This record gives sequence, structure tokens and C-alpha cells, in this order.
Amino acid sequence: MLSKIFCGLLLSTGVALSAMGQTTASVTPHAPKTPATPASASTSARAEALTTNMSQALALTPAQTEKVRAINLTSVRNVETARQRYHDNPAKLKSYIDDVSLARLDQLKDVLTPVQFARYQQKREEKMGIPTLRGSQGTPPPGLPSNRGDE
Repeated sequence: MLSKIFCGLLLSTGVALSAMGQTTASVTPHAPKTPATPASASTSARAEALTTNMSQALALTPAQTEKVRAINLTSVRNVETARQRYHDNPAKLKSYIDDVSLARLDQLKDVLTPVQFARYQQKREEKMGIPTLRGSQGTPPPGLPSNRGDE
């Protein structure tokens, strides 16, 4: 259950951008190897992977990339801390992760251009399975109007 929630956060935070044809075969932090805990190394690697995918998919400037890297690292660290703290309370964990995700979106909106943010949102929604107004065949998903004017 907890891993599903965490995976959901990762999907909602930009891993979806890898679906745009961007791949990262191996992600290693740029910092030299230090006696870090596996969780912190893993946290840094996840944040770096998110940043790399976003940088490539959204054509971020170097300044934007650094700001996005800081946002991603903070968000991933906060989620990891919450996973450890609330491992026995899935409802509290989900609530906390939702809060982190919303805060991250607000921060990204301040860093990205409107076009970049719209593209990020589009890819994020595609990966999360959120329906758009038109289905892939030109028909609306169930429950949405057809907008053909014949209703």
C-alpha cells in the first residue's frame, strides 16, 4: 500500500516525462561517494532522475534546471521522511504526500514558463491516466459530452 502511494507520487512528480522518449540508463549523483545512508543516496538519485527527465523534456535553461533540482530534492526527501514517519498510518501518509505534491506543483509553476508548465501538466496527466476532453480515437471518454452539437 505504501509503495503504491509513493509510486503515485513519483508518477505525479515528473517520472511521466520519461515517456516522451527520454531515458536515463544510469543515474548517479554528481557528488563524490560519501558514507551516505542508502535512503539518502536513493533519494538523491530519484531527485536527479526527475530533474534530468524534466530538463530534457521541457528544454529547461541551466538556471531553471538548478531550481527544479532543488524543488525535486526537497520533495523527494519530504516524501521519504513521511514514508518512514507514517509507515503505520496510510491515510496520514497519503495526506502528507498530497500536500507535498501540491506544494511542488506550486513551486514548479513559479519556475517554468507557461508553455513548459502546460507541457509538464499534459504529460503528467497522460501518465496518471487522467482523461482529456477527447479520447485517442476522437471520442470523448465515458461521462464527458461529445461536443458535437447534436445533443
